[in-house]
Order: sequence, then structure tokens, then C-alpha cells
Amino acid sequence: MSDRIDDLLARIDQLERDLETELAQRAAGLRFRLEQGRAVFEEEVRRRHKELRTHVLRYIAGARPLVILSAPVIYSLILPFALLDLFVTVYQAVCFPIYGIEKVERSKYLVFDRHMLAYLNAVEKLNCLYCSYCNGIVAYVREVAGRTERHWCPIKHARRVMGAHPYYTRFAEYGDGDAWPPPRAPRGGADEG
Repeated sequence: MSDRIDDLLARIDQLERDLETELAQRAAGLRFRLEQGRAVFEEEVRRRHKELRTHVLRYIAGARPLVILSAPVIYSLILPFALLDLFVTVYQAVCFPIYGIEKVERSKYLVFDRHMLAYLNAVEKLNCLYCSYCNGIVAYVREVAGRTERHWCPIKHARRVMGAHPYYTRFAEYGDGDAWPPPRAPRGGADEG
């Protein structure tokens, strides 16, 4: 990889760290703290959150009919997401030790905390749980797939890839036969990104 690309990747990493710092500072202004991984709001903030909550019946009555009718379609995806979760978890449990790939910690990708917000009603909380699960599973599966691709076929595509995983930028260039085969990552994934 060229020095220019390495420099750009380092700058991107720094910008991501800077963004995390800015987001943490913004969150600090919302007057909550984390205690044993759980957000705890100040009493005044909790009281205000409860005042902001829309009653479930008013929430449903205010929804467009097509939104209500589409709900079963949205929630029907829980089965394929759960099966994907199961199959990918079994795949990595069986195959990653054989390949010497470090396992992905599923729990780091599944974050369930938005349903604890007092300004959400029961339907909104259910929606937040559903979205947290589905998006967490997609991120988890992407990481498992990214580590698999990094191990077996770390070659960039000829065309630009949208939403590539973080390992992709370090793959061999498409058509660079001299870069193949790549050195294998050490057992335990010491080159984690």
C-alpha cells in the first residue's frame, strides 16, 4: 500500500476519534451518567422525559393507516434476522477456530438501552428493541463476514464497493498478482482494525 494511502487512512482514523470525542461531549450535556453500563438521568430530566411521552393510544390514533398496515411486514423480518443470527453464530463457533480467526464478540454489537428512555411509549420502546436487534445483527454479521473475507480473499473489487467493512482498505489491489497470496493474519487476529 502506498504511503499516501497509509497517510489518508491514518487521517481517517484520527477524524473518527475526533468525532467520538465530540459526540461524547454532546452527550455529556444531556445530564446522564453511565452506572454499570446503564444510563442514569438526573431526577429533573427523568421527570421531563415522562412529561414528553405520548400515550400509546394517541400515538396509534395519530399514525397513518398505511403505517399501521405495514407493521406486520416490518416485524415479519424478525424470523430471518434471528435465523441469520443463529447460523452466523454457529458458523463462527465452528469455523473460526479452525481458520485461526479471532471470534467476534456478538454482545458488543447488540446494544439494548433506548427502550429505557422515559419519553418513549410502549410501542416506541418495542420499535427501538426491534431496530437495535436487527441493526446489531447486521453489524455483527458484517464483522464476521469481513474477518472471513480478510482471511480467504483479501482482494479489492474492480468496481467501488459501497459500505465496505473496515478491513477492505487494506486488501490487495484488484489485478495486483504480485500481492497474492497475502500473508495470513496471525492466530488471534493481531492485525484487528
